[in-house]
Amino acid sequence: MKTPRILLLSLSICAGALCLATRPAGAQSAKTNESDNVRMYMEMLRSDFNATKIRTLNQVMKLTGPEAEAFWPIYREYEKEMAAVGDQKLALIREFMGYYRNGSLNDQNAKAMAAQWLKNSQARLDLWKKYNRKISKAVSPIRAAQFLQVENQVALFVDMGIASEMPEIAPPKP
Repeated sequence: MKTPRILLLSLSICAGALCLATRPAGAQSAKTNESDNVRMYMEMLRSDFNATKIRTLNQVMKLTGPEAEAFWPIYREYEKEMAAVGDQKLALIREFMGYYRNGSLNDQNAKAMAAQWLKNSQARLDLWKKYNRKISKAVSPIRAAQFLQVENQVALFVDMGIASEMPEIAPPKP
């Protein structure tokens, strides 16, 4: 899949999400209005990102009419579930950045966050397995494989964008 737009959009969404997650503590107020603005901004980014993913899926999969009728309702269901997994990942990033900014990352919270991160990664894999089965059954195994290929590539771009913006975890001080 050679769609640089996906890469650029993925990275810009990651940078935007991470930027929101990593603002200095003083800039993060408890005001409901600001929280609503952040939520609205994230939903707008997610909507733009999903529209680009849909265009990419259409370009790659070239579904027939009957295939599209079977695929797109399943895809919408998938996106709703995947959004929850993404929200959990963003919460983990925010939690980590809080510890990082405060210098309070310790063995206990690092262990808990690592377990949550692995659980989140497994949740994404579990969704891919679940929807691979659904698409395979409703459309075809080849269409399910195409879907997984696009989703995996997009996820790699998103993960690379997040990883490139994350600060390194420093070793414990002696």
